[in-house]
Amino acid sequence: MQTRHTDGKTLAAYESHIDEQQRREIHAVAEEHADTRMGHINSTASGGGVAEILVSVVPLLNDVGVDTDWQVMDADDEFFEVTKTIHNGLQGGQTELTEDMRETYRSVTIENAEALDERYDVLVLHDPQTLGMAPTLAERFPETALVWRCHIDLTDATPAYLEFVQSYLDPIDRAVFTLPEYGEAITGVEIDTIYPSIDPLTEKNRPIEELSGDAAEAADLERFPFDTDRPLIVQVSRFDPWKDPLGVIEAYRDVSASIPDAQLALVGAMPDDDPEGVEVYREVEAEAGDDPDIHLLTNLPDAGINGLQWGADLVLQKSLREGFALTVSEALWKETPVVGANVGGIPLQIEDGENGYLIEPRDIESTADRVVRLLEDDQLRRRLGENGRETVREQFLTPRQVLDYLTLLSAAEGDRAE
Repeated sequence: MQTRHTDGKTLAAYESHIDEQQRREIHAVAEEHADTRMGHINSTASGGGVAEILVSVVPLLNDVGVDTDWQVMDADDEFFEVTKTIHNGLQGGQTELTEDMRETYRSVTIENAEALDERYDVLVLHDPQTLGMAPTLAERFPETALVWRCHIDLTDATPAYLEFVQSYLDPIDRAVFTLPEYGEAITGVEIDTIYPSIDPLTEKNRPIEELSGDAAEAADLERFPFDTDRPLIVQVSRFDPWKDPLGVIEAYRDVSASIPDAQLALVGAMPDDDPEGVEVYREVEAEAGDDPDIHLLTNLPDAGINGLQWGADLVLQKSLREGFALTVSEALWKETPVVGANVGGIPLQIEDGENGYLIEPRDIESTADRVVRLLEDDQLRRRLGENGRETVREQFLTPRQVLDYLTLLSAAEGDRAE
């Protein structure tokens, strides 16, 4: 288990992104927990939405007076191959969960739980990778309230995988999901809802003109291998079959029939806890073939993603299944309209025809139609882009999620006090 250290962010730095009522509520609830210790455990220190959230939320919780740590599991590729299979099964995949896989999961999570040295009043375990720690943690720290924060949509989970998750939930006091319906199949535990958020002050989300040095250079579109004078479509996602990169290429080819000079950039990280990513990347590379206008970009710095999201004419998020898709809020914050699948948390962020378009996830024809519509109408793109930034400002910025976690802290401690 490794402690992930974060920088000294302060709530005061978010002055222009927080209203007075929200500020008062944050400080009032935080004051109630001045003597509380909170811990978060996840499976990777970088890459993916969970790490991005924690790197902002954890230091802000500390700033307002709640002693908060972030711990990262120690695990090898074999474990992450198992947890990727579990992840897929919880989203409807049909791969068998073997006894050897169960034993790998069990042994690694027990080892990590036994390695935890710190004591906390409330401990938040993020996603399936960490859930197996719960029984051992409950035995070692019986006074600690345990919360499972699941960022996955479980509404279509394969029964064997849902039963696997349920088998570890007895010690959990509360489970938190992105939408209430994600946890409807879970029994025997209190369910809460927290929407994810983006941090407007990071290099990924700040205005390009505020970047300097290496960050400004990384965000410069001229450094990328496409023509900045031609239409650019971007999807930012892991190379993951649930993000449907092959479907994105198919839709792009339909768009190219109407707009021959359109270009596509598929931008994805390769996180440590996703060994499937390399295999999917190779499939996408083969599908792209020698098309000079399809660009596959991996492991860009945050400022590079920022530049692409600001510079794109539109962003796609054509997921087949989705927990939330922070990339949607990232693009909307940059006044870039999004064509997104009507799944998971995407319709929470996109109001069809107001800040982007919603399409059915496997509908290539409708996806291409909405993309063409936006590329052909500059005024429409500007109007939807302006509306999108306002949507994110009101609902999906970091200060709101800090308040949500403080509220969760109150609920979890209240459970233990009963």
